[in-house]
Amino acid sequence: MHAKMTKQAVFSLSLVFLCLCSTTLGQAPAQAPAQAPAKPTHGPPKHTHARPGSPDVIKILQNVGGFSILIRLLRTTAVADQIKGQLDNSNTGFTLFAPTDSAFSNLKSGTLNSLNNEEKIRLLQFHTLPKFYSLENFQTVTNPLRTQAGDSNPGDYPLNVTAAGGQVNISTGVVNATVTGTLFSSNQLSVYRVDSVLLPMDIFVPKAPPAPAPAPVPVLKPKAKTKPAATPKSITPTSTPTTNTTTTPTVLVDSGAMGLTKHGILVSVGFATFIAAFSL
Repeated sequence: MHAKMTKQAVFSLSLVFLCLCSTTLGQAPAQAPAQAPAKPTHGPPKHTHARPGSPDVIKILQNVGGFSILIRLLRTTAVADQIKGQLDNSNTGFTLFAPTDSAFSNLKSGTLNSLNNEEKIRLLQFHTLPKFYSLENFQTVTNPLRTQAGDSNPGDYPLNVTAAGGQVNISTGVVNATVTGTLFSSNQLSVYRVDSVLLPMDIFVPKAPPAPAPAPVPVLKPKAKTKPAATPKSITPTSTPTTNTTTTPTVLVDSGAMGLTKHGILVSVGFATFIAAFSL
């Protein structure tokens, strides 16, 4: 009896096991749970207004080579930092004329050493135009061009740039230079190689001494009015009454005595002497 119950229990367990195995094998593999849909973003996408990095003048010159003196001046005067800061905030761009080391070597000995720091800054700023110019733009520019150094009036910082036949020439009123190549050009910055240092008139042309002040004009005192001297009245000769007298002719004596006439009677001195001697 006990054995029979045991066999039935084992048989029942076997059937249950077979059913479970069939159910498990017939089911499809479980799928991974679906991800929750992304939440929609509200409003338009944000745009960055950050400006791409501005060109670095020092790196441009270093990559080309042959501009060690210009690089040193740009650094010691902080003009390189000034150009970079202005490029970051400028909508018109900049143009730089870069003299080579040979151009600086052609300067008169002691030229750079004779300049103070302010004059060196002005010299470098004179090589910078506050606007981007392509080589083609120089064919239609209106001279003189304004530089970063200051006013373009005659005697200050005028810069004349002309283009003809594919050649760009520069005149400062002190020296003439030629653009010999393009080192860099973008919509922000253009850098051109020049064969001479651009010397501005304000620094390198001796100024005439000021004209001396005019001498004061002496104040003349008015002369005192003098009365004109009285002119003597002319005396009109009065006519004397005429008398009936007989005029005795004048007798000339050898003694040369002078004849005297009085009331028409001529008395001769010589004749009177003669009568006196005869009476004795």
